[in-house]
Formats: sequence, C-alpha cells, structure tokens
Amino acid sequence: MKLLRNLFVAIVLFSAFNSVQAQNVAHINSEELLMAMPETKTMEDELKKVQQSYADEYNAQATALQAKLKKYDEEAATQTNAKNDERRLEVEGLKQKIQKYAQTADQELQKKRFDLLKPIVEKAQKAVSDVAKEKGIKYVFDSSPGKGLIFFEGEDLLPSVKSKLGI
Repeated sequence: MKLLRNLFVAIVLFSAFNSVQAQNVAHINSEELLMAMPETKTMEDELKKVQQSYADEYNAQATALQAKLKKYDEEAATQTNAKNDERRLEVEGLKQKIQKYAQTADQELQKKRFDLLKPIVEKAQKAVSDVAKEKGIKYVFDSSPGKGLIFFEGEDLLPSVKSKLGI
C-alpha cells in the first residue's frame, strides 16, 4: 500500500513538473514569420531590381561579344594570321571579362541579400524574445522545416509575434 501511495505521489509530482516545464517552452516557424514580414517583400523587390540590372548588363556584354565574333568570323578570310590571332586573344579576354562580371555580380547580390536580411532577422528575433519574455517562456524552438525540431507541443508564438509586429 505504501509503495502504491509513493508511486502515485511520484506520478503527480512528475506530471506537475512536466506541466511547469511545458509552460516554459514554445515554438515558432521563423521562416513563416520572416516571409510574413513586409520588410521581406520590400527586400525581395529590391533584390529583383538589382538582379535585373546585373542581368541586363551581362546580356549587353554578351550581345556585344556575339556581334564582334560574327564580324571577326566574316572578316577572318581577309585578315592576316597575326591579325586573326590578335582578334582571337581579344575575344578570349572579353569572354573572361564577362565571366568575371557574372561572378562579381553574383557575389555582390549575395552580399546585398545578407545586408538587407540582417536587420529583418534582428527585428524578428527581438520580437520573438519580447513575446517570450512577456509570456514567461524560457525556451523557444524553431519549428521551420529542416531546423531539426521533430516534435513540439508547446505554444506557437507566431500569432503573437505577428501581432507585435503589426502583421
């Protein structure tokens, strides 16, 4: 009988402890939060404009190269071997210049994305932190796909954080 009573007390205490612990844990889908923020849409629009300007410049350089190649091919028979070699080297240099431009444009676009995304992520993190503190939550897990969270039953902070951000 004493064993049964001790077992019952242990179960009650364990349940109470789990209940208290569950109140200190919550989850949020950070990707969904970031996608819902208007700043993200503004960032994406700006990045599309920058990307389009890089693409336009790349296409202009490629078109100029194609025109030069066509002209040089048409004139190759009337030029000396030395002149054709000189033109071939010029074309190779232009090809390398275009490839370098594409690489540089890609790097600059990635840097621009990072620079624009950083304040958005910081704002979201601050809102999550503020809401968690307001609700007395000690741990918040990211429930975004691929973030490693397999199971969650805690409170979803997404609606509260969206409300705090005015979304």
